[in-house]
Amino acid sequence: MTAKPARPVLLVLMVTSLLTASAYFTYALRKEEQAQAPVVARVSDQAAQGGAKGAQDGTERWERLQNPQRSVLRSGDGAVLATFTDGARTATLTGKSRTFTEPAAPQTRVVTDTWVRLLPEPWRAGAEREQWFQDWFKKFSGSEEDDIFAIAFQYGDKAPVKKDAAGVQYAGDAAFGPLNPNGSAGNDLRLEQSDFYDYLGIPYTFRDGTTEQPEKPKFRAMDCSGFIRTVFGYRSRFPLMSTDTRGNGLPRTANGMARAKTGVEVLPLKGVTAQDRPAAVDVLQPGDLVFFKLDSRTADRLDHAGIYLGNDTEGHKIFISSREEANGPTIGDKGGASRLDGNGYYAAALRSAKRL
Repeated sequence: MTAKPARPVLLVLMVTSLLTASAYFTYALRKEEQAQAPVVARVSDQAAQGGAKGAQDGTERWERLQNPQRSVLRSGDGAVLATFTDGARTATLTGKSRTFTEPAAPQTRVVTDTWVRLLPEPWRAGAEREQWFQDWFKKFSGSEEDDIFAIAFQYGDKAPVKKDAAGVQYAGDAAFGPLNPNGSAGNDLRLEQSDFYDYLGIPYTFRDGTTEQPEKPKFRAMDCSGFIRTVFGYRSRFPLMSTDTRGNGLPRTANGMARAKTGVEVLPLKGVTAQDRPAAVDVLQPGDLVFFKLDSRTADRLDHAGIYLGNDTEGHKIFISSREEANGPTIGDKGGASRLDGNGYYAAALRSAKRL
């Protein structure tokens, strides 16, 4: 007896798969944004990939590059050893290769020899000759002490718990926020406004004297900007503002961070419409903050932020962020591909980037 064709079964499986995936894209905005978005971002900033090389004598050499203005330390064979951007404290050092992934998204892997660290003060041309920098570089060149990337992955899926001497948990699997009683999948499923002190469960006094109290429902949670403030601020000691308007340093929200004078713009914010998407993204450096416009209800406010990691093993430009669909920090594609290249949901929603 001839077997029946498997075509109907395949069609059912295809339809089921499509319906499941569409649960994350309930807003018409997402379809409209993607339809209007410019095509795949092009390559730019060729100087960052080439530039003058040092002599083949093992001598380390400094050079200056533009867009943005920065100092690059190269080995004698021309390999980049470190990059320092004028006005920014974020620096990249070349070191031991590492692999970053997460149990919830094992198919996504970032293999990198870039270590992202914060300088004790903003970089300026010629700072390589100053004592403060020489002391800092001697300490961190080749160091395997936790950097920005290592810290960021201490809050992802199944990350191990870490506690300080007082018994306060400062690292471990973080949520995005408590469930929203009026929300649904793809539509404010979880409440925002969970900051690092909510995750810690302890009060925190900012430099401006403001003391914020944690909210019990937000215990062990951090939203997208709260995640960045945890990694760069609470853990790495970059100054933090108590709100978007009080104090000096990194503001509270994604919109505040993107529009503040703090940091160096590497992808200037031109606007929030689909046509304002940056045309090129290769100027990005690992550790840069990236900002997105996802929700039409937030008017001209940017409403999501992440940390750029570099290329994954498939060559895509990957970022990590805390998002409600994944209920915490992730490099996975739940709620949209975590890519800045191509024309996917987050890539099309990218509006600006800056280097702290």
